[in-house]
Amino acid sequence: MKRREFSVHGVVALAWSLLGGTASLPIRARAQQRTIQVIGWLHSLSGDRSAPVIAAFREGLRAAGYVEGQNVAIEYRWGEGHYDRLPALAADLVGRKVDVILTGGGTAPILAAKQATSAIPIVFSIAADPVGDRLVASLAWPGGNVTGVSFIGLELMPKRLDLLTELLPGARVFGLLVNPNPTIDTLARRAKNAIAVGQEAARTKGVQLHVLKAGTQDEIEAAFLELAKLHADALVVADDALFYNQRNLFAVLAARYSLPAIYELGEYIIGGGLISYGTSLVGAYRLSAAYVARVLAGARPADLPVEQPTKFELVINLKTAKALGLTIPPTLLGRADEVIE
Repeated sequence: MKRREFSVHGVVALAWSLLGGTASLPIRARAQQRTIQVIGWLHSLSGDRSAPVIAAFREGLRAAGYVEGQNVAIEYRWGEGHYDRLPALAADLVGRKVDVILTGGGTAPILAAKQATSAIPIVFSIAADPVGDRLVASLAWPGGNVTGVSFIGLELMPKRLDLLTELLPGARVFGLLVNPNPTIDTLARRAKNAIAVGQEAARTKGVQLHVLKAGTQDEIEAAFLELAKLHADALVVADDALFYNQRNLFAVLAARYSLPAIYELGEYIIGGGLISYGTSLVGAYRLSAAYVARVLAGARPADLPVEQPTKFELVINLKTAKALGLTIPPTLLGRADEVIE
């Protein structure tokens, strides 16, 4: 397996630049930093599916001089895939007077935290459209009590379709799976936008695109069955936290129906998916840890620009390709950041 990862030295350098270097702080300030501070962790998914991002976040904290259990504590709250639980979990963290709230697993926990408090700083590890979703005033000057790391997902939809057609030159029928969650306006709007972008990309390439919708495990399984009936050549899976939580199911269903699929995150591929293209999830959590560290040191979210990714990862699983009877073109393999053999 080969991999080009986020540089740990780069994370350390970023953390020091964000913190301004604790060595330059007065002795009294450094002594105050040794007091245990509390991070509230609010995530829409489940803890048993999030070990890699927890590890990445802790690594980012250590790079900035914070070690869980020594000079910082973390209060974990998990939505377990149920968005309706998030407001109560956010209110609980606010009631415990945590020093900062870190959100993960999409836009829903950011909205829940933002509605629960305007005083406690909030750092998001993933936000697809922080300005459009009115989480921040602008990327350069967030304003308010919210900042963090912005993911680029929707804009990569055409690229993912390009990669699938490069992998499957004769493919003409594709599926697009979205989760139009009706309970949260921003998620429903994002699904609508994903459909529009996907359809335009399909028209440009002269291929058919069938849109399928799913918000539960049963609906995901039904979508794969429908794609089989449509004789789809491949599937594009839209960005969605609930899909991510079901990534092992996607690998099982794609194998069952012999359906090549492309995803946004490499974690799908580690779990048996075929190919992904997008931002590094663990890299985003390391980076968000540097933001949390600076907030703990006294910085205001309003003054911390939202970080946008500059690198996107292409991950390919050769074992899955072989099981699907596919040969990965050498040109595609040569561009991969990680190849799982």
